[in-house]
Amino acid sequence: MGAVSVLKSRPPAARTVPPPPAPPVHRKGPGARRRRAGLLMVTPALLHAALWIGLPVIAAVYLAFTSYDVLSSPRFVGLANFRDMLGDEMFRKSIVNTVIYTFFTVPFGMALGLLLALALHTGLRARGLFRTAIFLPQVTATVAIALVWLWIYNPRNGLFNTLLGLVGIEGPAWLASTGWAMPSVILVGIWQGIGMKMLIYLAALQNLPKDLYEAASVDGASRVRQFFSITLPLLKPATFFVLITSMISAFQSFDQIYILTDGGPAGSTTMMTYEIYKSAFREFRVGYACAQSLVLFVLLMGFTLVNRRIMGGNRGHD
Repeated sequence: MGAVSVLKSRPPAARTVPPPPAPPVHRKGPGARRRRAGLLMVTPALLHAALWIGLPVIAAVYLAFTSYDVLSSPRFVGLANFRDMLGDEMFRKSIVNTVIYTFFTVPFGMALGLLLALALHTGLRARGLFRTAIFLPQVTATVAIALVWLWIYNPRNGLFNTLLGLVGIEGPAWLASTGWAMPSVILVGIWQGIGMKMLIYLAALQNLPKDLYEAASVDGASRVRQFFSITLPLLKPATFFVLITSMISAFQSFDQIYILTDGGPAGSTTMMTYEIYKSAFREFRVGYACAQSLVLFVLLMGFTLVNRRIMGGNRGHD
């Protein structure tokens, strides 16, 4: 009994607890080094964008709520500039003209750009020459293009009226008529921007998988059916990109308006950008011009979001 009691009273042997495992050492692999190198490479561009884009945007938003004429210090006026815009008949007219200009130049330009891309995607002879000729207006100075179209629209010895005179039709004063000025400007906008649209669609067409067309041909699908069932759905990302960039370009049209019509006649071709220019550099109402620019930005953002919702973003067809 004594031995048993001694055994029972002996304390249990202490258990040895193994030490915790050492934390894993994370070594920077080639992926992390590439990311760091890429960040270093884009840092100058980010700094440039922050300095020359970010700061001016912040300054424009601030000045939109001030009265500023460059010569004196900005004076905070709250929403007065936006209230003035509600009563500015010419600015309201410029919004309508900008929407009309965009409504016609963007879809017609996209349709013509796609048709030209489809034509140049085939085995057409001298494709390089045609591509260069179509894209040339895109890289030509807008001032030079506008001067050429000024001669084309000249009511006395211009190209259009000369051709109409050959068939006994007296041509109108294209840029001096309130009824013909806007269609004339729209035609110039479509012609000048068609090259970039054609190039983007052509690049997208060249990346489409050919096996889908081969399978469709085996199934007996015609060219028209292949276009609507394969080509158009697969071109959805390119179409979204072309649509957004074309709308931004149309809303920012200024050079050709300034040279061709100077916003006339009777304000029939004045655009939002032209009104912003006139407010800032002719009337020296910089705060009011910044408020107009903010409205232009909001309209562009709204149209972009609506188009993204309608087209389902830039995702392609599954």
